Order: sequence, then structure tokens, then C-alpha cells
Amino acid sequence: MTERRPYDVVIVGAGIVGTAVALACAQEHLTIAIVEPDVVGGGATAAGMGHIVVMDDSEAQFSLTHYSQQLWQTIAPELPRDVEYMPCGTIWVAVDQQEMQEVRRKHEYYGSRGVTTEILDEPQLREAEAGLRPGLAGGLLVPGDSVIYSPYAARFFLQRAQAGGADLYSGVRAVKLRQHDVVLSDGRRLATTFIVNAAGTWAREFTPGLEVRKRKGHLVITDRYPGHVRHQLVELGYLKSAHSLTAESVAFNVQPRMTGQLLIGSSRQFGAESSEVDRRILCHMLQRAFQYLPGLSRMSAIRAWAGFRAATPDKLPLIGKSPAQDNVYLATGHEGLGITTSLGTARLLVDQLLNRRSQIPVEPYLPTRHMEPAHA
Repeated sequence: MTERRPYDVVIVGAGIVGTAVALACAQEHLTIAIVEPDVVGGGATAAGMGHIVVMDDSEAQFSLTHYSQQLWQTIAPELPRDVEYMPCGTIWVAVDQQEMQEVRRKHEYYGSRGVTTEILDEPQLREAEAGLRPGLAGGLLVPGDSVIYSPYAARFFLQRAQAGGADLYSGVRAVKLRQHDVVLSDGRRLATTFIVNAAGTWAREFTPGLEVRKRKGHLVITDRYPGHVRHQLVELGYLKSAHSLTAESVAFNVQPRMTGQLLIGSSRQFGAESSEVDRRILCHMLQRAFQYLPGLSRMSAIRAWAGFRAATPDKLPLIGKSPAQDNVYLATGHEGLGITTSLGTARLLVDQLLNRRSQIPVEPYLPTRHMEPAHA
């Protein structure tokens, strides 16, 4: 049975990327449906740290994260309190002089592109974060970075889209994406002009040839310890972990929450299929965090969990038309940067739907770089 109302866009997936796309579509007065079988803002959105951060692994990554961060800063005054937007900044922590060379490189790179940073020596680092262990070489403060509670951000985006007329099909699964409709698990068909596959790690089930892998990550949240950490703290070795092609890696990554809690990461695993907490990986991750913040070992943790993120080989998301399916567009493959890049992804995608030029070049993110066209 086809739903009577034809849509301009049907979005599969109501994580933070899918809901950001829905909001951007609603702002352009497009008619929208969002299909979500589970919880809005679940999946990878709930498995991430909510760090809105400028990254510089590549020019394309910098461009998208910087652009999207600016969009977050624009919308920040409108965010409800439960989104917990906190412009705490990031400190990239250096353990030795070799890593301080990387601090100086990042400082020059960011500064040449209009992003403010400050190099911290050892005393300045200790002044900024007294809980860090003595003997660290210094760090790089990026004051424009921030943190949010991402599941509620996704809910806010969806509510804004619904206020603009978007329909939510919840508790029902998309089972097939066709040229002009989406088939649901209850037999209904949603007629549409465009389809957006924003299903994260499930996206490859709907789009043949999609080069996306699941990458598992763990998080721990503590009880309330207000003021113990004031900035998002990340070891510079995190970049090595993020680049690692091995099955497992961990890195120090701690985030302050507006509630006074601390969110502790991070781990990465390829090839893991169970979403259950892996105690061995969890212990390894926490021991890494204790090396930087010894006081963590005396705190109480109230929850640990794991989830999956959709990763691509070049660590850039897939944003744009699928060469394998007519009228299907992709918004997936963000791995650990989906929170940061959700708003930028949405703008780039809607620009393509409306055939207009984007604020930043879209070519680095187009799915054609990882997919072969469908054969006639």
C-alpha cells in the first residue's frame, strides 16, 4: 500500500546525520519523511562522545569539520538546555618534545586557516588542567571546540523538522530503496522524489557496493565530579589510533559534561560483531586514561557501553548521489566525526538535491570515489 502523500525526500535513519538532513530539508520547505526502526538519536549517535572538533588529518577533513563547526556555533543559541552545548575547547596533550613538534605544526596549520589556537607549555598545561600527571610536555588549546549531548541534539533537529511538516515513521524498518519509493517492513511504500540513506553502519544493506565497515568503540561515564576536568582532553597519540589499520587500538580521550560527569574514551575495533562491552578492551582503555589523569582511577563509573560507527577507507564520509541507485543519496561513513560533521553534511547534501553550489567543495566526499556505477 502506497502512502497517499508523495514526499520530496525520504530519509532512512534518524541518527544525528539523518535528523540534520531532515532539518536542512525542512528549512528549504521540502516535504519529508524520516524512517527509524528504533530510538531517535540511537545507534552511532549514542555511541559517540559529542565532541564538535576541527580535525586536520586531510584538507578535506579540515574543510568539512571547520564548516560544520561554524554551523554549530550559529545554531548554538537555539539549542535547548538538555542538549548540553558547552564551548569548553579542546586540549591536545603532548607527552614529549616530539609530540610538541606536532603541536607547533597544528598551531601553524590551524592559524593559517583562521582557527584560533594556543600553544601551552608544561606549566600552562598544568594551570589549565591540574589533574593531568606531572611531566607532560605541553599541549595545544583549541578554544572554539565544544561538546554536546548528541542524542538530544538529534531529537531537537527532528522536532524542528516536524514543526516544518516532516513525518516520522518510527518502529518500522525500511526494507528496500527503489527508484521512486521506499518499501517499509509493514508493507507500506513511501513515494518520493529523492531517498537519503543515512542508516550508518546499516547503510550498506540498502546500497549495493557501499564500502563502509563497522568500527566498534567503548565509552565510560563517571559519577559527578564538577570541575575536575574543564576542557576536552585528547592525547596527540589519538591521531595514531585513528589512523591505525590494526584490529584494535585505544587512546586517552576525556570529556567534561555539563552535569559534572566525565565521559571517557576511546577505543577502536574492526571485526567485532557483538555490541557487548569487551572487558579486556575496556580495561586497556581505562588504564590509558589513568596514565594521563591519575585521579580517574579513584572515581566511580556508573555506566560503560559500546557501539558501532560507520567507517570508510579514507576516513571521509560519503555525501552525495549513489552511482549504484537512481535517486538515492548517501549520508554515511562518518565514523567518529558524525556529531561534528552532521550539520555540514546536511547542507552539502541538500545543496546537491537542489542543484546549487555549496559553501565548500563537495568532490572529496562524493560516493563515486568508493563505488562502481550500477550496470545496465
